[in-house]
Amino acid sequence: MGDTKKKEGGKTAQKVKPLGDRVLVRELKSGGEKSISGIIIPETVSEDRGAKKGEVVAVGPGKHEDGKIIPMSVKVGDKVLFQWGDKLTIDGEEYEMISESGILAVIK
Repeated sequence: MGDTKKKEGGKTAQKVKPLGDRVLVRELKSGGEKSISGIIIPETVSEDRGAKKGEVVAVGPGKHEDGKIIPMSVKVGDKVLFQWGDKLTIDGEEYEMISESGILAVIK
């Protein structure tokens, strides 16, 4: 029987558990498109430079407000559009720890 945590977020989800309303995101990077003449056009040319695409790897329990926990609106495995975060390197892979408010949208 497989371990669902490994499938969803790899070993990182087991090593790092965000607190509060924080989310651990792995940025999705692509090589860009290649033009007919062989020039590689980065994906950032056609998108907003302030936003990044990523996959949610781990999620905190939620925001504490008036003694209650407000649950998170994202879950492990969601593809999201997010702003900046604190960069972390775990087992040689780069991640960003961001607040839920730094997530702009869930990509469907």
